[in-house]
Amino acid sequence: MDSRILEQALTLLERRLSQGKNSPLELVIFGGSALIATRLVIRTTKDLDILALMDSNSNLIDPSPLPSYLISEAKVVAQNLNLPEDWLNTGPADLFRMGLPEGFENRLICHVIGPYLKVHFISRLDQIHFKLYASVDRGGYHIEDLLTLDPSEDELIIAGRWSRTHDVSDGYAMMLRDFLNQLGYKHAASRV
Repeated sequence: MDSRILEQALTLLERRLSQGKNSPLELVIFGGSALIATRLVIRTTKDLDILALMDSNSNLIDPSPLPSYLISEAKVVAQNLNLPEDWLNTGPADLFRMGLPEGFENRLICHVIGPYLKVHFISRLDQIHFKLYASVDRGGYHIEDLLTLDPSEDELIIAGRWSRTHDVSDGYAMMLRDFLNQLGYKHAASRV
């Protein structure tokens, strides 16, 4: 999905949600689709990762399981736009359960698709947190995304310290420092 198809998918999803007797939804999205939607990175993605849901009191809640009506309507959107059936998923929900970066909710970028769907994309700083963690853990395109975000040493220190709360092993700490050193962020490597 590029930005155009992502917008089409969300618009169609909102339209379908509004036609049923469904409750309005607020989704918190991260990963490639959030990078694309906020124009932080220009690339494509295969899916839209739901990190959390937001309730009517603006509290973040676990997205699993997704409401059945959302799953049904997302499947129709997938068929109409020739998207993978799981284009809308909760793959990253474990990250929500493990804890989000401090101030995360205050940095969300809200896009109102329509009365039945609001989408909150995560901020650049929070992308740095998640992309650093994924880069050390899995590498690949996560490293490219992280470098495109052009993080400062201070941002990487904050993100690195947060990532260590998700993996407290000495092995991860060593891999994190090595990774930051390889990228030339020696000051950050010494402070995480």
